[in-house]
Formats: sequence, C-alpha cells, structure tokens
Amino acid sequence: MNELKNKHTGSCLCKSITYSFSGEVNEYGFCHCTSCRKASGSAFSANAGVRAETFVLTDVKGFIKEYESSKGTYRFFCSNCGSLLFSKIDSNPDYIRVRLGSLDTSVTKKFGRHTFVSAKADWFDIADEVEQHEGKMSS
Repeated sequence: MNELKNKHTGSCLCKSITYSFSGEVNEYGFCHCTSCRKASGSAFSANAGVRAETFVLTDVKGFIKEYESSKGTYRFFCSNCGSLLFSKIDSNPDYIRVRLGSLDTSVTKKFGRHTFVSAKADWFDIADEVEQHEGKMSS
C-alpha cells in the first residue's frame, strides 16, 4: 500500500510518452532563469528532483527528444506535442528534474523556493513569502 501511495505518473500532452517514479517528490521550487522561462513559455518552471533509479520512461512511438540547453543540462520533450517532461544534469546524475506540470498524479507538498530571481520576468511579481535566491540555490 505504501508503494502505491508513493508512485507517481506523468505524461506529455498527447499521451505518447509516459513516465513513472517511486518515492516522495523532493522539495521543489520555481526556477525563473531565462532558459526555464523560455522552455516553459511562462514566468517560471516548477521542477522537482526525483531519484533517477526509480524513474521509468515509456516511449513506444519514439517521440522523446533531448536538447542540451546549456553545457551538461539536457531537456527532454515530446517531438509530437512539444511537452517538456524532465531534465538531466551531468553534474547530478542521481536525480532527474521532473516538470511538475507533466504529472498526472497529485503532489500535496508545497513548493519551497524561488531560484534565479535576478532573471525573473519583468511582468511577474513574486507575491509570496517563500525563500528567494538570486541565482542557483546554494548547498
């Protein structure tokens, strides 16, 4: 029963690509960097780290494509519908950064931070009390 509770699924808009992972959704945040804004088409991207060892991708039609958006950072998307699904970073191979908007299961945990606020969209005001970082969150 606990295994089912901690199982999450997600998909692209056309449902050609699906994924699942087990475990809790780690603390997540909103990234305001230019790259995430452009990839999401919005003011920020909502990303959460999940353990790569539990991540299972299903792509029967071969639509998954990757794009190296910056050195060592790869974004994976559906070449049919364009949905951005997750990213991988060479410097952190144990985790996959899932785009929370692609999840089909719910996440009740609230977000924990805003990153790269120095690059946020001028037309968006952060109106919450969540911690903010000018750039990448320091370890």
